[in-house]
Amino acid sequence: MDDAARAFWIVAPERGEIRDERLPPPSPKDVVVRTLYSGISRGTESLVFSGRVPASEFQRMQAPFQAGELPGPVKYGYAAVGRVEHGPAGLLGRHVFALYPHQTRFVVPATSAYVLPDEVPPARAVIAANLETAINALWDAQPSIGDRLSVVGAGTVGCLVAWLAGRIPGCEVELIDVNPRREAIARTLGVRFRRPETATDGADLVLHASGSPQGLQLALKIAAFEATIVELSWYGTQQVPLALGEAFHVRRLTLKSSQDGTVAPMQRPRWDTGRRMRLALSLLDDRALDALVTVESAFEELPEVMARLDAAGETLCHRVRFS
Repeated sequence: MDDAARAFWIVAPERGEIRDERLPPPSPKDVVVRTLYSGISRGTESLVFSGRVPASEFQRMQAPFQAGELPGPVKYGYAAVGRVEHGPAGLLGRHVFALYPHQTRFVVPATSAYVLPDEVPPARAVIAANLETAINALWDAQPSIGDRLSVVGAGTVGCLVAWLAGRIPGCEVELIDVNPRREAIARTLGVRFRRPETATDGADLVLHASGSPQGLQLALKIAAFEATIVELSWYGTQQVPLALGEAFHVRRLTLKSSQDGTVAPMQRPRWDTGRRMRLALSLLDDRALDALVTVESAFEELPEVMARLDAAGETLCHRVRFS
C-alpha cells in the first residue's frame, strides 16, 4: 500500500508549512482515508497558530490525533472528511468524518471514522465538529419550550446554536453580531438578527460565542432576572474584564461554561462522544447549512491561509479542498 502523505504543520507562532509524511502500517482494525475536505476551526486554530494558548492548557488542548506538542511544532486540527481507501469491507469507498488534522491521507481506528449519512454531502460535513459543539452547548444550556433565547456572536458555532435553538417549539431566537452582513445568514437559518445596539433585553437564556469580552458583557446586559448565560468562547491568553459590580448580583444571573471535550452532565449517563458525533452528522441534512461555508481554498495554500485568517473578519467556516 502507498504510504505517502502530506500534512500541514504549525512550526512556530504564525508560521506553518506543508510536510511530507509516511503513514504507519494500518492494523486490521484501522482504515486509511484519503482526504477530500477539511475545515478550519477559526477560533481555536487561530489561537494555536498564533501561539496564544496558555502553557497551563497545552495538555488539555490536545486534538484527538495531534502530532507534536503545543506550542509547536504541532500538527493540529479536527475536521477531516474523506473516502476510505483501505480497511474493513463494510467501510471501503464510504465517505467518513474524522477528528484529524489537515493531511492528504491518514490512518485511524475504524471506530474513529464516522460514516456520513447518504444525504449529507462531504463538502458540508466539515462543520460536523462545530455542530457537535453547538449540540453540547444547548445540552448545557437546557432551553425550554417557548424560551426567549439570544446568541451573541454569529460565527460558525454561534450560527449553529441559533439554528438548533430555532427548531425548539415556541422559542424566539435572536442572533446578535457586530457584522450586519450576518443578517442574511441568520435569515437563511430561520432566526432573527440584531446588532448589539438593538439587541432585545430580557432573554431567558443567553449563549455567548463572539470570542470578545464586549460580547460577554452584552450577554450579561440582555439577560433577564435569574437567567443563565452560557459561555462558549475560549480566549486563550486574552484577559476578560467584566463589570460584575453592576446588576449581575441583584439580577441573580448565572454564568456557566460549556466545552465539548466532555459530554454535558444531563446527557452523560447515556451518551458518549461517539453517539454525539453521529447525532451531529445526522442533523447535517439541511441545505441551509451550506451558507456557513463562506471561503474555500486549496490544501497547498494552507500556510498562507492560516497566516491571514485572523484578519478575515468575513469568514465563517473556511473549507480546505484537497483535490
